[in-house]
Amino acid sequence: MTDESSQAGLYELLDDIYLGKERVSRGEIARRAVAAELPAHLLTRINALPEGEYAQDEAEEVLHSSTEGELP
Repeated sequence: MTDESSQAGLYELLDDIYLGKERVSRGEIARRAVAAELPAHLLTRINALPEGEYAQDEAEEVLHSSTEGELP
Protein backbone atom coordinates (compact mmCIF):
# COMPACT_ATOMS: atom_id res chain seq x y z
CA MET A 1 0.00 0.00 0.00
CA THR A 2 1.44 3.38 -0.98
CA ASP A 3 1.61 6.27 1.44
CA GLU A 4 -1.08 8.09 -0.52
CA SER A 5 -3.43 5.12 -0.53
CA SER A 6 -2.75 4.40 3.14
CA GLN A 7 -3.66 8.02 3.96
CA ALA A 8 -6.85 7.65 1.92
CA GLY A 9 -7.62 4.43 3.80
CA LEU A 10 -7.11 6.24 7.08
CA TYR A 11 -9.52 9.03 6.15
CA GLU A 12 -12.10 6.53 4.88
CA LEU A 13 -11.81 4.64 8.17
CA LEU A 14 -12.25 7.84 10.16
CA ASP A 15 -15.32 8.73 8.10
CA ASP A 16 -16.77 5.32 8.95
CA ILE A 17 -15.86 5.51 12.65
CA TYR A 18 -17.39 8.96 13.10
CA LEU A 19 -20.61 8.22 11.23
CA GLY A 20 -23.31 9.52 13.59
CA LYS A 21 -20.82 10.34 16.38
CA GLU A 22 -19.31 13.64 17.48
CA ARG A 23 -16.41 12.28 19.52
CA VAL A 24 -14.64 8.92 19.63
CA SER A 25 -12.03 7.59 22.05
CA ARG A 26 -8.45 6.91 21.01
CA GLY A 27 -9.03 3.30 21.99
CA GLU A 28 -11.97 2.93 19.60
CA ILE A 29 -9.97 4.51 16.77
CA ALA A 30 -7.07 2.12 17.49
CA ARG A 31 -9.31 -0.97 17.64
CA ARG A 32 -11.00 -0.11 14.36
CA ALA A 33 -7.66 0.65 12.69
CA VAL A 34 -6.30 -2.77 13.69
CA ALA A 35 -9.48 -4.47 12.45
CA ALA A 36 -9.16 -2.58 9.14
CA GLU A 37 -5.56 -3.80 8.87
CA LEU A 38 -4.07 -0.34 8.36
CA PRO A 39 -0.31 -0.29 7.74
CA ALA A 40 1.96 -0.51 10.77
CA HIS A 41 3.23 3.07 10.45
CA LEU A 42 -0.34 4.40 10.73
CA LEU A 43 -1.15 2.08 13.65
CA THR A 44 1.93 3.39 15.44
CA ARG A 45 0.73 6.99 14.97
CA ILE A 46 -2.78 6.15 16.13
CA ASN A 47 -1.44 4.37 19.21
CA ALA A 48 0.68 7.44 19.99
CA LEU A 49 -2.41 9.63 20.35
CA PRO A 50 -2.92 10.67 23.98
CA GLU A 51 -5.82 8.97 25.75
CA GLY A 52 -9.07 10.82 25.40
CA GLU A 53 -11.85 11.53 22.97
CA TYR A 54 -11.42 13.29 19.65
CA ALA A 55 -13.71 15.01 17.19
CA GLN A 56 -13.06 13.82 13.64
CA ASP A 57 -11.32 17.03 12.57
CA GLU A 58 -9.05 16.87 15.63
CA ALA A 59 -8.07 13.26 14.93
CA GLU A 60 -7.46 13.98 11.24
CA GLU A 61 -5.32 17.02 12.03
CA VAL A 62 -3.14 15.18 14.54
CA LEU A 63 -2.74 12.08 12.37
CA HIS A 64 -2.10 14.08 9.19
CA SER A 65 0.58 16.23 10.78
CA SER A 66 2.25 13.20 12.37
CA THR A 67 2.48 11.31 9.07
CA GLU A 68 3.68 14.12 6.77
CA GLY A 69 6.91 13.21 5.08
CA GLU A 70 6.83 9.67 6.39
CA LEU A 71 7.79 6.84 4.10
CA PRO A 72 5.50 3.80 3.88
